[in-house]
Amino acid sequence: MALLITDECINCAVCEPECPNEAIYEGDEIFEINPDLCTECVGHFDEPQCVEICPVDCIPKDPNHQETLDELKAKYEKLTGNVAP
Repeated sequence: MALLITDECINCAVCEPECPNEAIYEGDEIFEINPDLCTECVGHFDEPQCVEICPVDCIPKDPNHQETLDELKAKYEKLTGNVAP
């Protein structure tokens, strides 16, 4: 499942540079996450880095983009060319 930035986002921009897949970008009003690039940091870190650093806790799982751990690992492998640990 990809992550989603809610409208509680304060546009502090701390999440964008933390994303190893460059899935986070500045949208029209708030930062957004491209679900095609978001692996919830699977393959990179144990926890999603944007969630860890967000000061307002506005990055839940996106119910419209549900993925299993195996699907997230496959996405990581496709995006990076590396085998997921």
